[in-house]
Amino acid sequence: QVQLVESGGGLVQAGGSLRLSCAASGRIFSINAMGWYRQAPGKQRELVAAISTDGITSYLDSVKGRFTISRDNAKNTVFLQMNSLKPEDTAVYYCSAGRVQPARWIFDSWGQGTQVTVSS
Repeated sequence: QVQLVESGGGLVQAGGSLRLSCAASGRIFSINAMGWYRQAPGKQRELVAAISTDGITSYLDSVKGRFTISRDNAKNTVFLQMNSLKPEDTAVYYCSAGRVQPARWIFDSWGQGTQVTVSS
């Protein structure tokens, strides 16, 4: 089992920036991908960004050019730098861990979530 601990959420004005961090521990050898999902009230959870151990990335169309995912493999940590935030980015953000396969990401470990609120 993989344990994930997130940090970095909070309240920010539109146009501002936040950086989320997530540290993984436990059965690290079983994963080769980490990512960030978000879920807003009344909406389905969606994959915001993902990154593999060798640097392959994927982004939700609505965050491309504003969000950047990165990772420190030595520290088993993944980051999400969020710039030019918009009120519609408001959600609970969940760190996730799993594996990447051709054409798809499979995540089966989750953090507790961190609230990101963007005021207009």
